Amino acid sequence: MQVVVMGPSGVGKTTMGRALASELAVPFIDGDDLHSPEAVAKMSGGEPLSDTDRAPWLEKVARSFDGGASAVVACSALAVRYRDALRAHAPNIFFVELDAGAELLAARMEYRDGHFMPSSLIDSQLATLEHLGPNENGIRLDAGWQLEELVEVAAVCVRENLG
Repeated sequence: MQVVVMGPSGVGKTTMGRALASELAVPFIDGDDLHSPEAVAKMSGGEPLSDTDRAPWLEKVARSFDGGASAVVACSALAVRYRDALRAHAPNIFFVELDAGAELLAARMEYRDGHFMPSSLIDSQLATLEHLGPNENGIRLDAGWQLEELVEVAAVCVRENLG
């Protein structure tokens, strides 16, 4: 099972990813832990990453699935081209998109301690976001749902699509 929980910063990817990985009995990997120190410093300073900055990070995230490894990975995967980079390593990857507006994201980020991503980057993340398309293997869920509901629906969809 190769799953990416995706969406903008503050949407709940890590929380959802951990819970979904536990439900599916597969490892969890937080894509934030794979960023280079330079990328973290850039984002911490309020500067969005460029595609050039993201490329080595997406490569590291994609390698999480090398050899057909099962995992749930929390990764923003905001644009189709980023998801394509991941699919190049794991063609059958299943995406769980957590969807939230700027207001909910800002509220969640306000109460999050110790994370490098400032709320000033919410607008750039939402501007980059390309929702899952009809030809992409995945599901889009409302991040405002209770965690238990999100995990239940996502787990059913993952099992139906990935066996």
